[in-house]
Amino acid sequence: MVSSLKFSLRDMFLEGVRPLEKILGYIEVKGEEAVIDASELKHKEVNDLLRYTALNKVKKVEVINVVGQRYIGTRLHIPNPSPRLEIHIKGTPGNDLGAFLDGHRIIVHGNAQDGVGNTMDDGEIVVHGRAGDVVAMSMRGGRIYIRDNVGYRTAIHMKEYVGKIPVLVIGGTAQDFFGEYMAGGRVILLGLSLKEGEKHKAHYIGTGMHGGVIYLRGRVEKYQLGKEVGIVDMEEEDWKFIEEQVRRYCTYFNRDMDKIMEGNFLKLVPVSKRPYGKIYAY
Repeated sequence: MVSSLKFSLRDMFLEGVRPLEKILGYIEVKGEEAVIDASELKHKEVNDLLRYTALNKVKKVEVINVVGQRYIGTRLHIPNPSPRLEIHIKGTPGNDLGAFLDGHRIIVHGNAQDGVGNTMDDGEIVVHGRAGDVVAMSMRGGRIYIRDNVGYRTAIHMKEYVGKIPVLVIGGTAQDFFGEYMAGGRVILLGLSLKEGEKHKAHYIGTGMHGGVIYLRGRVEKYQLGKEVGIVDMEEEDWKFIEEQVRRYCTYFNRDMDKIMEGNFLKLVPVSKRPYGKIYAY
């Protein structure tokens, strides 16, 4: 019984995966650009073809007819790659888009599902739509820009790693547990999907947070915040950072920067670097 369960779980993801030489008909390469038709490809096959383009000095890849394939962009770690790939996704990518991404750039021309940028190390992800839950989970480097709203537990366990400071910018609002257990990084929540005067939707914002900074544009009540975070005054460096990132956001999504910067911004930081230190025995 255990054995059959094990193999059924394996086959759910890998059964029928074809070797690279059998799927080259799904890619068309013209010089430094390529098109991959993902309509009949499994997630591993999509990534095999992406890796093939990276190893063959392609600069720009368009992946069309994407229908929920997971982990797109995950297997692109190549020591000292030149050039980095720019991947344009047409359709809806599945969970864990850009997981472990290592310096490449992914642009989604539509919505994305859960886990965008999971444990991302470097590079950039731009989503021209909304994204699901656990965006930027354990993200430790690079930048993510989401045009619209995100789901639950966005930026959970986000961290800084060896001098890298990950950045997440969200144009809309978020669901509960936003910034949960954050250990580092910078997050901006712009609230552009809210009506004037409407407060953000999330509760338990920053629960367990012990590092990093959340910048929240708009209105939020104190009862929506986790007990581990507090609101502090903005400093000159904060405004410089926000202006730089909002400028990028507006460039990518054709928004009015001046209008966005007129809004009220709050700075949320953890009140302790070890909020649960007392529960341990050492």
